[in-house]
Amino acid sequence: MELSRIEIITSNAKIETLRSAMGKYGITGMTVFQVMGCGVQYGTQEYEGEAKVEPTLLPKQMVMLVLPKEDVPDFLKFVSEELYTGHIGDGKIFVSDIENIIRVRTGEEGYAALMPQKH
Repeated sequence: MELSRIEIITSNAKIETLRSAMGKYGITGMTVFQVMGCGVQYGTQEYEGEAKVEPTLLPKQMVMLVLPKEDVPDFLKFVSEELYTGHIGDGKIFVSDIENIIRVRTGEEGYAALMPQKH
């Protein structure tokens, strides 16, 4: 099964909305990082009138999860709708291929390494 890694960078204010929405979507496994960054506006707040020359790093949250590649288009549409406000800072979503996943404790590989173990 082909897998994709999804990395979503969004504002701190949207992380709970996103977490809750992903639970409703059926996503149970994710990793959340506190990060600092800026986009093409160099960290300029939407209400500031002048463009900045030097970047300002703003606090953000990054959510990382892995999905079967076939599920990615629907998931991206879902997440984009959840995060969209139409304002600067709605976020970015990065998608990349996963070569392999290994559950260290059991040695399971691929998608099986993400799934609950059968006893």
